[in-house]
Order: sequence, then structure tokens, then C-alpha cells
Amino acid sequence: MTTARIYRRPKNAMQSGRARTQLWVLEFEPSEAKQADSLTGWAGSGDTRQQIRLTFPTAEAALAYAAREGITAHVLPEPSKTLKLQAYADNFR
Repeated sequence: MTTARIYRRPKNAMQSGRARTQLWVLEFEPSEAKQADSLTGWAGSGDTRQQIRLTFPTAEAALAYAAREGITAHVLPEPSKTLKLQAYADNFR
């Protein structure tokens, strides 16, 4: 049985922009564990569904897609937005 998780992308910590944070992502959960390659040492598996990420405008649209395709999906809660308000003068205290 195929399982997936639906979540909203968090803001990129390295930039101030909020591009693509309004989209919801459907991502398949791994069906097998990754194993280290003996030659290169890289981790990999035969599960190609881990490479697929589908985006949707709303969580309801993602859930409707999952239901239509027979995918068991669960929605992860949105990350909380915390603001750290400070004045420029706080840098010198």
C-alpha cells in the first residue's frame, strides 16, 4: 500500500524571500531502507517513488488527488511562524 505525506514548505532559512511557501507538497514515504554502496559509500535504494514531489495549491487538492489515486496520505501541520522583533539599538547592549 502506498503512503504519502502532505506538508507545506517552510521558508528558506538562507534567504528572506517566501517563494513557493504557499504550495502544498505530496511526497511519498520510503518503502525500503537506504543502503550504503560498497564502492562509493553513497546511500541509495531501489525505491524510485522517493524522487517524486507533487505540488498543489491547497491541502484539499492534494488530499483529493491522493484519494483518487488510492494513496494513503496524512497531512503534517504547518510550521509555526515566529517573529523575533528587536530594535537596531539591541545590537549594542
